[in-house]
Amino acid sequence: MDKNLFTNSHILAWLTYFSENTEIDLERVKILDITRKNKNLIPTVESHKTVLVFTEAGHRDIFYRMFNAGLGDCEVIYNEGSEPCGEIKKNKVYDMIDRGINASAGMLIINPSARNTVKFGMDNKLFATGSVHYVGSEIRSVILNKMQIDDSKNLCIISGESIAIEAAIMAGEGTVIAVEYNQRDRETLEDNVSQFGLHNITIIDRIDEATMKGLPVPDVTMLVASASMEQEMRYLLKLNPAMQFVIYTLDFQVAASMGHLFETLSLGEPKIIQIAVSYLTHRNTFEQQPAPWIITRRDA
Repeated sequence: MDKNLFTNSHILAWLTYFSENTEIDLERVKILDITRKNKNLIPTVESHKTVLVFTEAGHRDIFYRMFNAGLGDCEVIYNEGSEPCGEIKKNKVYDMIDRGINASAGMLIINPSARNTVKFGMDNKLFATGSVHYVGSEIRSVILNKMQIDDSKNLCIISGESIAIEAAIMAGEGTVIAVEYNQRDRETLEDNVSQFGLHNITIIDRIDEATMKGLPVPDVTMLVASASMEQEMRYLLKLNPAMQFVIYTLDFQVAASMGHLFETLSLGEPKIIQIAVSYLTHRNTFEQQPAPWIITRRDA
């Protein structure tokens, strides 16, 4: 079976095969075709109890990656060959880590421990260590909320490494364009992309016509305020005049100047909030974290 040729008839045939040979509830099955680009297997299995996965031959480490992501107890229901027929087989992921995919086919992955809530503001300990100083999880939660992410939005994130990772998990049917100017930060982001098994992130080193060519036009851009911010915003508005922006800054003067910048760019009046987070220490005192300003369009 050729790549990206799992048509409706193929999907219905595999659903019929599994429904006749297992006790799955078809109403609760999430269908995921990872022969198509930008599809994330691991986050999908983490958040759904039953996933019907369509895959092509050649994924040598697919089960190892799932095991490494903490999904070793998931059950895989499959058959031998590329057609929905024959004997049903069942194994735990941890029993299949040395196996790859030998034929284009469908398989059911059962995760009884699947969460039914969105990962929102993940603990920084979950991210790869490297050159990046990650924003606090509570602040990241507010930023993600302000981005109003849904499953299919296309997003651009400039210098927001952990935000790019969480956004890619949340926008499983969309695309994240992650802009990292620093090479070491790009390498850390690449480590995170691999660690979380994400395929819907494109990493570029700047914003311009050449790097954005062929990429989806973003619906929302999140950026850390910098000297190049106005130039970046002007270019992105040319791509999408209705672009929504979420801007992060620790600089009061930058936050105070947003009214003028928004007026210059015809973005209307900005909405500016400041977030303060304090942690209780082992000495029963509160340790205050950096308190950023978050700027959005008031009509967003």
